[in-house]
Amino acid sequence: MFLKHPILQFIALIYPRQCEACGAALHHREQVLCLNCLYHLPRTGYWNEAGNNMEQLFWGKVKLEHVCALFFFNKGSRYRHLLHKLKYKGKINVGIELGRRLGLELKSAALYQTIDTIIPVPLHPKRQRQRGYNQSEQIAIGIAEATGWKLDTQSVVRGQFTATQTRKTRLARWQNVADVFAVKRPNAVQGKHVLLVDDVITTGATIEACAQHLVNIEGCKVSVAALACVK
Repeated sequence: MFLKHPILQFIALIYPRQCEACGAALHHREQVLCLNCLYHLPRTGYWNEAGNNMEQLFWGKVKLEHVCALFFFNKGSRYRHLLHKLKYKGKINVGIELGRRLGLELKSAALYQTIDTIIPVPLHPKRQRQRGYNQSEQIAIGIAEATGWKLDTQSVVRGQFTATQTRKTRLARWQNVADVFAVKRPNAVQGKHVLLVDDVITTGATIEACAQHLVNIEGCKVSVAALACVK
């Protein structure tokens, strides 16, 4: 470590790491967000609140145990840029590090103590080849690292290639994803409490469509966690 620090400091002088939210230079102990942005991250606290606004979004549509997100985002917010960088700019470190932050909250939350398996909302293979990664999977990796819960990327698949959900109405979003998911390995989720992970929840159409296939498996319970949701 004595030799390592000077080397890292020298590299940082040439290629300084920046906070992905505000652009400030990161200190060697900071990851993705500077301490100031991390402190002001608009956390929802929903992991400790049964029946929160996110859960109510799904009432009468699909049976979910609990629903939460790490932070709120609004138009123009510096934190909204984090989602764009994760999804479109190849910043997988944003997903992994914030996934860890979310995982630490879930690990200590009473509502999430019975989780068995983490399943990221899958991308169609064509979309994943285009992007090079699944952003929800990166978040799930971070959650798994923080909690020790098993990560399952094989049991749920996306069988149809669909247009992006951006700028679609809720009805259009639902129609876009209504029949695109399938459970490939039902035995792997039978009798399990699954944590379904996505990057951001707005209308909830994608989560609803995906979760419906899981809750139809005998004994399978589903909770949901995302990085962000609208306030």
